Amino acid sequence: MCWRIWHLARVKKQIAWDDAQRLVKRRLEREQGRYDAEEDLSELSEGEKEKGDVKENNLVRYNSNMVAWSDNKSENLYIVLISLHGLVRGENMELGRDSDTGGQVKYVVELARALANTKGVYRVDLLTRQIASPEVDSSYGEPIEMLSYPPDGSGSCGAYIIRLPCGPNDKYIPKESLWPHIAEFVDASLGHVINMAQVLGEQVNGGKPTWPYVIHGHYADAGEVAAHLSGALNVPMVLTGHSLGRNKFEQLLKQGRLSREDINSTYKIMRRIEAEEVALDAAEMVVTSTKQEIEEQWGLYDGFDIKLERKLRARRRRGVSCLGRYMPRMMVIPPGMDFSYVKTQDFEGEGDLKSIMGSDKTQNKSHLPPIWSEVMRFFTNPHKPMILALSRPDPKKNVTTLLKAFGECRPLRELANLTLILGNRDDIEDMSNSSSSVLTTVLMLIDKYDLYGQVAYPKHHKQTEVPQIYRLAAKTKGVFINPALVEPFGLTLIEAAAYGLPIVATKNGGPVDIVKALTNGLLVDPHDQNAISEALLKLVADKNLWVECRKNGLRNIHKFSWPEHCRNYLSYVEHCRNRHPTARLEIIPSASEEPMSDSLRDVDDLSLRFSVDGEFKLNGDVDPASRQKEIIETLTRMAITKSGSGATYCPGRRQGLFVIAVDCYDVTGACTGSLPRVIKNVVKATATLSRTMGYVLLTGMSLQEIMEALQHSEISLEEFDALVCNSGSELYHPWKNMVADVDYEAHLDYRWPGENIRSMAGRLAKTDGGAEDDISEYVSVRSSRCFSYLVKPGAKTRRIEEIRQRMRMRGFRCHPVYTHAKTRLNVLPLFASRAQSLRYLSVRWGIDLSNVVMFVGEKGDTDYEDLIIGLHKTVIMKDLVECGSEELLRGEDSFKREDVVPQDSPNLVSIQGSEVSHISAALERFGGK
Repeated sequence: MCWRIWHLARVKKQIAWDDAQRLVKRRLEREQGRYDAEEDLSELSEGEKEKGDVKENNLVRYNSNMVAWSDNKSENLYIVLISLHGLVRGENMELGRDSDTGGQVKYVVELARALANTKGVYRVDLLTRQIASPEVDSSYGEPIEMLSYPPDGSGSCGAYIIRLPCGPNDKYIPKESLWPHIAEFVDASLGHVINMAQVLGEQVNGGKPTWPYVIHGHYADAGEVAAHLSGALNVPMVLTGHSLGRNKFEQLLKQGRLSREDINSTYKIMRRIEAEEVALDAAEMVVTSTKQEIEEQWGLYDGFDIKLERKLRARRRRGVSCLGRYMPRMMVIPPGMDFSYVKTQDFEGEGDLKSIMGSDKTQNKSHLPPIWSEVMRFFTNPHKPMILALSRPDPKKNVTTLLKAFGECRPLRELANLTLILGNRDDIEDMSNSSSSVLTTVLMLIDKYDLYGQVAYPKHHKQTEVPQIYRLAAKTKGVFINPALVEPFGLTLIEAAAYGLPIVATKNGGPVDIVKALTNGLLVDPHDQNAISEALLKLVADKNLWVECRKNGLRNIHKFSWPEHCRNYLSYVEHCRNRHPTARLEIIPSASEEPMSDSLRDVDDLSLRFSVDGEFKLNGDVDPASRQKEIIETLTRMAITKSGSGATYCPGRRQGLFVIAVDCYDVTGACTGSLPRVIKNVVKATATLSRTMGYVLLTGMSLQEIMEALQHSEISLEEFDALVCNSGSELYHPWKNMVADVDYEAHLDYRWPGENIRSMAGRLAKTDGGAEDDISEYVSVRSSRCFSYLVKPGAKTRRIEEIRQRMRMRGFRCHPVYTHAKTRLNVLPLFASRAQSLRYLSVRWGIDLSNVVMFVGEKGDTDYEDLIIGLHKTVIMKDLVECGSEELLRGEDSFKREDVVPQDSPNLVSIQGSEVSHISAALERFGGK
């Protein structure tokens, strides 16, 4: 037994040592990344540092060249908010029902209403998950819920909750189980936004699509969704973290209760952290509640460094190049509150509880709010000041330390009662392990300290009754307390202040800024129960201090109103949009019934106008007008000679796509004969559908390489509507004489560092101690949007997640991909990928992604996972691909494939080989015949 105890202690120390070493290594890498970036950037003089910033109450930071949002705005803005998990509805919110349905739900619903009521905003959509499960109320299965509609409104204006399918529709699953279904939600959201852009365009924009003014993701999962939507639509993105994975991960490691592996499997923490990094890559702005969140939480991420961000911001302000580096702007905008529920007497201080109900607690009971009676039935003396705590029964809310502080301080017990509003429950045994553990401990502590008659812990309350609970505490001249170990913001503190309650709050997180702005309470160390009891006793016993805190809170509460929040928010968004290269998309109208010749005459109007200047550039020296005419004549001749074949693409005529993305390489990286065979069999198996379905080829090869690979086969590239080459960085149209889509190239320009990353990318991919020639530039296939590097056989190179991490630490936002069986590394722009190119085409051609069928092998390039997830159907052909590159995607300590790819998706079908009969059978399973 002694040996076992010694062995376990030794193992625990080794784990702690390994974790500490990882943290040290990561810190050194971050410092090296910042050093590399600063070495390239010129130093600033003292007069150039942050001179344009002004601080007000340490809450909202203004920039000197930013104009405040005006109430006289007459724009018709469309804003998209995304909050994916939890139970989201406009009325009777079930806050506290579970760990996913908390303050974030209330925040996003109220934000949507407040923005819709702001001058200049026409419509706000809050996108969330649709849940049609008997476990939850049927309202969560309704696809649309109106939150607000202006009295003078018309058309589709107002605020709405839009519920979209995501994952199993008949189950309510926790946010940790939603990760494999993120791509489905992206595709469903993209379809909704496209449809709404067209509807709103007809109503307020003369028929031109009204694209979102901003896409705002809340929490890591919605942040990843917003990043992909932003990339597909070229719309500025904003992120609010609410709570952050890296901070939680480090806190859990310090507690020592769970190993790194247990934390990852329980909370999917590495998947969450990567989603937050992806969101940082794409975000123009990150909305935070406090400065502490910026410095101590976002500062932990590879994609943000506060010193480098300031240096880059100063360079932009001076008009100096940032050499391809980028950091999102962190803005402190505290959440707002809806004061419409606060009555005048709450500010004026209507009489205390004794004047309302008399000395006998049963007197006038029928006139009291029901929740008052529910709370007061616990108390022997309900007239004593009430200490109120309102939170989920979560260990990090630290309610047990509050109970110990109350139970062990006799003066406090004599002066006050304690009310714990810990969500709703029917039976503690039916709750989650963490919640039931907290509530069981609460009951045990009440019994230990014999607090019966002094502590209230009601089982149920409605969201509409929360204001009455605050009022009850204020009538008793009580105090509100938030003793959380860490509180990202602390919305309940603002709510309490609005009802005239002084506050005691944790000194870790947002409450520091709240108390500084309101000057209505005290801050405490949440681990020090003596400090908690002393602060509560001070406010309860000193009536003069209590009155002063109450007055200060009510006087300063306007700083946290929703109108104030929305004005600041829209001002910052407008400022961000001024430096975002937003392009105006034009959706090609459907022409399914139009004769082929008529469609061809309109090619000039149907060209892909996606660049900002709207010019359509063509390859070659012929002037654009002549070249366009030549293309129209050529396509017309092709249509006549191929009468009935349907192979020639005509914009607006396709209802769906067959996409071939099979990465067929041998061990040397050469394309095998499997690719032409797959293409031939797919075309043969789908011949009867080719009139309405087009063909697209997605590959990691260059255009020249794919042409060489197919030149001795019977495959004609004219069969394809589009060729996506070099891992998604180039898009060609065979029906336009193999012209590169320059509008797609312009779309990819966002944050592309260009030549600034060219020499560094190869160095970042090499491992320490590797040979100089392990990775060398492959000049013959490189392009302006893709830098390619050859990997020497047997060379040890860094995995994709490591390369991306090292790029982020230096301020570069790129997308690296290993292809050609690990023999080549492609470095692309942030939004360049095979999966994103498909979304681009779906927007431009008006094709629903659920009408797309993807053909892939059993393995492939490092972007393989992105290809098999989403709303499209995927046929996986086994025993077809000899060598893949996926082993260079992630390390063992990262998240797993099942955190990305759903295990039992109806959109995934596997077949043995690539024979025509097998393909036909797979399509029949999708309803393709």
